[in-house]
Amino acid sequence: MGSAALREAVKVIRDWSMTPPGGATKASHAIEAYGSLAFNDGVQRARLPKEVYRALRQTIERGQSLDAAAADTVATAMKDWAVEHGATHYTHWFQPMSGITAERHDSFLTPTADGKAIAEFNGRELIRGEPDASSFPNGGMRSTFEARGYTAWDPTSPPWLLKASYGCTLVIPSAFVSWTGEALDKKTPLLRSIEALSTQALRVLRLLGSAATRVQATCGPEQEYFLIERTFYLMRPDLINAGRTLFGARPPKGQEMEDQYFGSIPERVLACMMEVEDELYKCGVPVRARHNEVAPSQYEVAPLFEHANVAIDHQMMTMEVLKRVAPKFGLACLLHEKPFAGVNGSGKHLNWSLADEFGNNLLNPGDTPEENIQFLLFCAAMLRAVDRFQGLLRASIAGAGNDHRLGANEAPPAIISVFLGDQLTEIFDQIEAGNATAARRGGVLDTGATVLPKLARDAGDRNRTSPFAFTGNKFEFRAVSSSQNAALPAICLNLAMSEALDHMATALEAAVAAGEPLERAVRALLAATVRDHKRIIFNGNGYSDEWREEAARRGLLNLRDTVEALPQLVSADVLSTFERYRVMNGREVRARYDVAIEAYNKTINVEAQLMVLMAHRYILPASLTYQTQVATNVNAVKAAGASATAGERILRTLCDLNDAFEAATADLARAVAHTNGSPENHARYARDEILPRMVRLRDLGDRIECVLPSESWPLPTYREMLFIK
Repeated sequence: MGSAALREAVKVIRDWSMTPPGGATKASHAIEAYGSLAFNDGVQRARLPKEVYRALRQTIERGQSLDAAAADTVATAMKDWAVEHGATHYTHWFQPMSGITAERHDSFLTPTADGKAIAEFNGRELIRGEPDASSFPNGGMRSTFEARGYTAWDPTSPPWLLKASYGCTLVIPSAFVSWTGEALDKKTPLLRSIEALSTQALRVLRLLGSAATRVQATCGPEQEYFLIERTFYLMRPDLINAGRTLFGARPPKGQEMEDQYFGSIPERVLACMMEVEDELYKCGVPVRARHNEVAPSQYEVAPLFEHANVAIDHQMMTMEVLKRVAPKFGLACLLHEKPFAGVNGSGKHLNWSLADEFGNNLLNPGDTPEENIQFLLFCAAMLRAVDRFQGLLRASIAGAGNDHRLGANEAPPAIISVFLGDQLTEIFDQIEAGNATAARRGGVLDTGATVLPKLARDAGDRNRTSPFAFTGNKFEFRAVSSSQNAALPAICLNLAMSEALDHMATALEAAVAAGEPLERAVRALLAATVRDHKRIIFNGNGYSDEWREEAARRGLLNLRDTVEALPQLVSADVLSTFERYRVMNGREVRARYDVAIEAYNKTINVEAQLMVLMAHRYILPASLTYQTQVATNVNAVKAAGASATAGERILRTLCDLNDAFEAATADLARAVAHTNGSPENHARYARDEILPRMVRLRDLGDRIECVLPSESWPLPTYREMLFIK
């Protein structure tokens, strides 16, 4: 990249360090401000009449409908609260199948007869909005001329205020359905899956004597992301339009020294993180951890657990706030799964568990997991769920971006397996064998330095290569991609677990009805479940070639890319399971398959066209210009009677590279212009024909970058983007 652009980037950093923007609050203020912009339980309790507040809590906790009069009261209280904070508009904030969020802002303002205006908002406006549904992805469920769609207020997720220097908007989390009642969004099937899971989990709990009346899936989605200098970002058409670099030679230093992970956070980045946290705290988003990730300029934010529906909403808010705040600090936030080749990509680890209304974590093994029948049942149910629906879980995280990440050095393999750790694996082995169980204990870890305290040691290690790992009191779905809405993986987990718990409850109910003691029935069921599904347990190195061979022998699926994975979403077993538990009907599931295939095709098409554009407008002109300069220099040296061997060698290299690069560009352009029938056929064509040509063109472009001097190369380099902070 030219020195002028580099000087501009350095100037931005210097100017920021001299006059940093007003940023994050101090800890004491953060505690006071937490939830101050959320219409949460505390605000509801304070502002609503007791009977309306109780009715709203019954709606949130029990799913009971809210009558029109109570809805009007809630709407008025919500409007008054928002207006007091400066809000002039409200929006039903929803999650269409595009994978992002959508909003239409409506004003509270209502003109009066005397030429003035008042702020009004009623229950009907709170409960239902009517955005145009024709321009959102729908997978064929709606024709273009069928535009009507409805947003429906989700009372389980607290409304919040979107504050900016120019105004304030009340944001109402909502579902989005068509005029026919079919789900056009991510939230509606998520809520249905939570209901289905609660129903089946309660059947098991009742057999165990629990008084619980509600079970919630709980989630804590971690988010990995990159922050780079915004000046560089704006000079990269590929980052702006594709979210990842389509060209870029690897720098001499990447992450080889392993000096990034948990390293000191650069000051400007830390200030940006604090500002993000400040905004999220005010809206009641419980982000907890922040740190450097493995790759240079890569970071992570992690929240506390919440009910799955609220956690997904808050995770979408987190991504939006990261993108919105970064430019204030002269930074750009990259959420793509693989923005830079050769260094770690980004994921969104979906931590998942179950809890009853008393706050009991159903996946907490306690001090003696071998004696904790409740835990063993729910843990065994998860083994069945993941084994039976491994294809569905793989499909739920499939996408063009994640194809660049899965199976690489930093990400889980495309083979879905479960890591249990040595302690739980031994317990289940003993249960299968019918032996009395006795689990290993973690004990105490002696560091060998007397000045350091003795540490309690867990009974087993962790495994970062596993796509689905038990991590003490929860499971971590590590294969989820960084840019996706985590709702679909959560829906599929909930569905798979619903089926598994239904199977277990049915078996136990039948055994008890036949007079078999419950404990004996549980032991027999656990042994059968382990025997039937132990193939899914793998505690070893998921990156190894040996595991791929072993997985094939076990009969596990190895769906290496999106084209192979997505058909699992519409397999007969998956479709019938979605319909059986009323999470989605067949049309709704197939619509999501169609949308995913279309997104894959469009993503590769956009990237390929971008490569052709960048080749023609940036790389080839710069390289040909330098080629001319070298040729002129060679001729001048020869005319002076001197040897031009080095110049001739460089010139020959450039000529060969430029010829090959131009030919590869034309070849890719022809491939992109080709259409290939159905979306499925085109997806296979994109994978087999377009992507290899993109790889070839990139290789040539990166080789050209390594030949050109910095003043001639027209794009910010990896060395600059990853290390200038």
